[in-house]
Amino acid sequence: MFGYRVPAPDEAMLISGGRRGLGGAPFRVVTGHGKFVIPFFRKTRFLTLSMCESEVTETCVTRQGIALHVRAVIAFKVGNDHESIINAGQRFLSDQEQMSVLTGRIFAGHLRAIIGSMTVEEIVTERQKLAAEVLDTSKTEMAKIGLIVDSLQIQSIDDGDAGYIDAMSAPHKAAIQRQAQIAQAQATQASVEAEQEAARKQAQYARQTAIVKAEYSAEVDRAQAEAAQAGPLAQAHAQQEVLAAQTELAQRQAKLRQQQLVSEVVKPAEAEAERVRILAAAEAQRMKIQAEAAASYDRVALDRMLIDQLPQIVKEAAGGLAGANVNVLNGADGLGEIAAGLVSQGLTILDSVRQNLSGQDADGRRPEENKNDGLLQLPVSKEKRSNDGPVDVD
Repeated sequence: MFGYRVPAPDEAMLISGGRRGLGGAPFRVVTGHGKFVIPFFRKTRFLTLSMCESEVTETCVTRQGIALHVRAVIAFKVGNDHESIINAGQRFLSDQEQMSVLTGRIFAGHLRAIIGSMTVEEIVTERQKLAAEVLDTSKTEMAKIGLIVDSLQIQSIDDGDAGYIDAMSAPHKAAIQRQAQIAQAQATQASVEAEQEAARKQAQYARQTAIVKAEYSAEVDRAQAEAAQAGPLAQAHAQQEVLAAQTELAQRQAKLRQQQLVSEVVKPAEAEAERVRILAAAEAQRMKIQAEAAASYDRVALDRMLIDQLPQIVKEAAGGLAGANVNVLNGADGLGEIAAGLVSQGLTILDSVRQNLSGQDADGRRPEENKNDGLLQLPVSKEKRSNDGPVDVD
């Protein structure tokens, strides 16, 4: 829009004419937004708020009287507040390049003053302390002109041909070189040891590789040999299995034949033998029964015959007594005893005949042992007491 002005983000717009700015400033400050400016009655100028750089190269003398060439870089800018912008605008608005020149001169003076109060060792070893002291001493002076310093860096410190810094650093260089040599020797030793270890590992790996290759080769040879023998071994195993099967079949056939022989020969023979034995036993039993029956029949017939002949035997015995001189001493009792003796004699003869037929007499003797065969002996007691007196038999 005509007459409407807007400053850049890193600029401050200064409007002069009309009313005065804050604090009696001859202009108004506008930052961050636009402003309508009446043409011909107002005038606008822009002041940069961006970062600026100033380089300082100065020869400074230390407290020890040694001249040092110091190079420093200062980074600064115009402050963001209205007071700083007004102070900087009044001083540098027409020639903003002068901010870097003036800043360098201010810091050069402060740098000479501070380095003059320090030794070379302090300056070399404590550069940060040097920069902090320079910033602290220049802060107030820089604020007056509307500038603030962001950083101060000491770029280099050189004593020229004096050689003081080199001499100061010589022991450290020697120590560093010694440490470097030691480190190099250690590194060399470590490298040699590493090479030796690598060689040992390589030899060990080669040995293990050779062993593994040999094992693989032996395994391959063994597998090939087994493969070559697989056919004959399989055939031999098959033949062995066939022979085993044939042997088992033969054993089963022999066992079956044995069972057949047992059932066809042994069992019939045993049955026949048992039949013959049973028949023989039956025949023997039958003959025994027949013999016992015959013997029993003979004994019955003999007994019957003896019984039938007993009266005759007694009669003959009595007839034998006809011519004997018998004295009966006890009367009727004596005659009864004689009759009883005759009957008893007949019975004894009957038993004797039975025993002779059976092979022995009543006393268990053979018939030829009887010396008085055919003699009739009457058992008459020598003396018999009774009421009538003894009976004597002559």
